Amino acid sequence: MSAHDGACPALNVIMLGPPGAGKGTQAERLARARGIPKISTGDILRDAVQTGTKLGVLARKAMEAGNLVGDDLMIGIVEERLVRTDTRCGFVLDGFPRTVVQAIELDRIVDGRGPLLVLQIVVPEDVLVRRLATRRICSKCGVNAEPDHTDACGKCGGALVTRVDDSLDIVRERLKVYLRQTEPLVDYYSPRSSFRSIDGNQVPDIVTGAVAEALETVSRKVVL
Repeated sequence: MSAHDGACPALNVIMLGPPGAGKGTQAERLARARGIPKISTGDILRDAVQTGTKLGVLARKAMEAGNLVGDDLMIGIVEERLVRTDTRCGFVLDGFPRTVVQAIELDRIVDGRGPLLVLQIVVPEDVLVRRLATRRICSKCGVNAEPDHTDACGKCGGALVTRVDDSLDIVRERLKVYLRQTEPLVDYYSPRSSFRSIDGNQVPDIVTGAVAEALETVSRKVVL
């Protein structure tokens, strides 16, 4: 049986945006509000490795060798995750696809499960650099801290720490890598009526409202 059985209109969303744009926060909020899973590449990689699936074993070997997990392997792990029953009413993808090859395969994976809605969170580079240099994460569960959580993680209560890869030089390099590898996705998705850009240079609650409004607008243009 298909993961989407027709009992509910599927809300299949991709969150695009560079590091520091806030897409993780917005993906989490959207998933919680709509009752669908937020699926991040980091989470499903860890899950695949921990559960010891065939693809997880291959991914662990790649990571232990210091290599990036390749397109084919990442596509396979995402496909495994998207056939689980909790995705039958949709999902929010954070961190996938990262390449046009992955985007093409994702179109194949979700074919027949309703439209793919793509939201791009746009933030000026100087703002991204400032955000990333001051961003903190939970030392226990690893989630990014919400802006209003200054002392402890809002999810598990763990201590907040600065990410080791958020120094200014590393931040700028990460943004260059993102632009080089992931910006082609915007060219791939932007001609679609299901694509929207959102101004992420606002407080998170305003961005959340813009995300909801964009989804409503897009939903009226495509058949759900």
